[in-house]
Amino acid sequence: MDTLTLASELTGRPVVTLGGDLVAEVKDTVFDGLAGRITGFTLNGRGLLAGPLKESLPWSAVHALGRNAVMIPGREALAEPAAVLPPGKDTGGAVVGIRVLTDAGREAGTVRDVVVEPDGKVAGFQIVAADALDHRRRTVFIPRDEALAASGQALVVSDDASRFVAQDLPSFTAQVENFRARRAGHPVGKEHP
Repeated sequence: MDTLTLASELTGRPVVTLGGDLVAEVKDTVFDGLAGRITGFTLNGRGLLAGPLKESLPWSAVHALGRNAVMIPGREALAEPAAVLPPGKDTGGAVVGIRVLTDAGREAGTVRDVVVEPDGKVAGFQIVAADALDHRRRTVFIPRDEALAASGQALVVSDDASRFVAQDLPSFTAQVENFRARRAGHPVGKEHP
């Protein structure tokens, strides 16, 4: 797994063509919660006084999600705003601020941010932990289940996912790999209670 990124860190990232032209910057990241993927980005124009663009950037048109920019083949990659909405949805389904529950009914916390892989998959969530998960109520990272249930009110993760939390993004990479290995039936490294 390559470097994980917080969705909030994508805001303001320049959108650049392979030819080097700066065409926009990321305004918001749009997700399909059930599919666990980025569907695209809403955009702002270039420059200090530029406002929101009428075009959006569908994930399918992204050439690469880099550390410093979002690369696209050319300006023709930009599309109508509806192109980034999850199928059958009329909104992007905001997840920041909603509750995270385990399938065993435990309160895990509240979503603070979404952790994204370079291929657009959601690896997990940064949450403000509830007492049941971390009595100090710290900000922790929890992996995303493939069988995630999502609504406008809460995300549901497996109780097993709550055993693979991490305190920081670098150690979360290993925890996501361990969680996925366990789900696939392979031996795993160290779990964090």
